[in-house]
Amino acid sequence: MTNDYQIPNLTIDEVDKRIISILHENGRTSYTEIGKQLNLSRVAIQSRINHLIDVGVIERFTAVINPVKVGIHVSAFFNVEVEPQFIEKVAEELMEESAVTSLYHMTGPSKLHMHGIFANNQEMEQFLTKKLYPLKGVVSVDCQILIKRYKSRMGMKL
Repeated sequence: MTNDYQIPNLTIDEVDKRIISILHENGRTSYTEIGKQLNLSRVAIQSRINHLIDVGVIERFTAVINPVKVGIHVSAFFNVEVEPQFIEKVAEELMEESAVTSLYHMTGPSKLHMHGIFANNQEMEQFLTKKLYPLKGVVSVDCQILIKRYKSRMGMKL
């Protein structure tokens, strides 16, 4: 796992913030269109975006998929209590699972907080019984199934 805390803070100016904001709303916005919005040349925008990528401010461009449209009907959040000496090993195992969309080391009694998506309840049950419960160090698992999504934001707004 990478440790993002070792990277020094970078200074992001207002133009970079506006570029990031435009890309956050639509990652497919062209350099030319961004330049028009900000009164800058396409080359200046391209240079700034490339710099933001090079220094790790922009990690990647991606498509956001509506899970229901592709047959994924169960979205669940898990609090996984793990014996401290097994945290890294359990996290490494769970990171490899395609059903796991996010995984965080949290404070409090639940050491790992995880989100997973599944085609149906049976697939989630298989994940729990065949993958999660057998992991060495897992003490307990608390699961909440998403009923309705009101807001979901990908990435971070500045």
